[in-house]
Amino acid sequence: MPWSVAPPRLGRDWVLAPDRRTLRARWDALVRAEGARREELFGATRARTTRSAVAALPGQRTGTGRLARESGPCPEPVRVLHGPFDEQWLIPDHRLIDAARPELWRVADASHQLFAVEQGYAPGPAAGPALLVGALLPDGRSPAGRPGRIRPLYRRPGGREPNLAPGLLQLLSGRYGHEVAAGDVLAWAVAAAEASPAGAVVPLPASAEVWAAGVGLGRRMTAVRVRGARGGERPRLPGGRRPYVRSAVTAWPGALRYDAEAEVLHLGEGRVSPVPAAAWDFHAGGVRVLELWFERRTAVGEPGTLEAIRPSAWPREWTSDLLELITVLTLLAQLDAGREELREGKRITRDELAETGVLPVPDAARRPASVLDHQEEGPEGQFALL
Repeated sequence: MPWSVAPPRLGRDWVLAPDRRTLRARWDALVRAEGARREELFGATRARTTRSAVAALPGQRTGTGRLARESGPCPEPVRVLHGPFDEQWLIPDHRLIDAARPELWRVADASHQLFAVEQGYAPGPAAGPALLVGALLPDGRSPAGRPGRIRPLYRRPGGREPNLAPGLLQLLSGRYGHEVAAGDVLAWAVAAAEASPAGAVVPLPASAEVWAAGVGLGRRMTAVRVRGARGGERPRLPGGRRPYVRSAVTAWPGALRYDAEAEVLHLGEGRVSPVPAAAWDFHAGGVRVLELWFERRTAVGEPGTLEAIRPSAWPREWTSDLLELITVLTLLAQLDAGREELREGKRITRDELAETGVLPVPDAARRPASVLDHQEEGPEGQFALL
């Protein structure tokens, strides 16, 4: 997947939140402020101030007038993937984001697109997956610190032009004796990717049987990670093993605690069970996923800032999100055991890829494609010429 994009750089944390109401409250506080106070709340950087002239993000209907004059309602928040496994909400206004990577927004397609995200390298058994995949636009953040590259499956909307090295599909189709699709390559990568300091490494097996096993496993892992996108089923555990709220979270929980013997997750006075040890111990980027999820929702912003605006009580939908996350992590931990067999056997070598012309990859394949079939609004309402 030669075309990759650096992760977006928000520049200010208040534009991202676990719920939409918080974002609307922060926006309202911003537009009510005037003059220097608005600039202070906004959090100006070299890339963005309240007087920056910026085009709209592709596919988003947001204002393009200078933010210093803005008085309208909050743009409709969109769901994004915040680091590994954490689905949050973002105000998709280009005036608020230092480096939004418009090329990613331009190819986002709810019906076809998938995004592969390389994880920052974290040595040791707690490293977690080397490659994540999702249907939501990812911010590419990694708990390991080093941001990973984002690689869209398709270079154009509508599932057109796979983001693969030219000639790769033909090579694999001939090698395995059947037609190989772009989605098969991504599924294999999800199942077989290995972490390295230089990024995710994806070996290609010589055996058609190993390839088929890896593609099947990768598709199951992808179905769990996209959480019902494109009309699929939401991930579920068998009856009797599904996590339930045994005691509601009625106040802001002060701590997260896990009882391994009882399989109970405590959020202050709230209790969720059963929570398998595999879900609690699931790591990504060297950190425990459930602890990171909890820390992000209980962090208190500095008084007087927009980050300090948060719900007055623990929202019920956060608990629903937690139950789904526990389900996702449990299912992925179960599927992860099948990856061992993919590491065995002979592999297609770099020399073979070079002999068939797949390597080196042409420079044009590493650059974004031209997407000219839709209009985009430029700064101050002008039409943007692409």
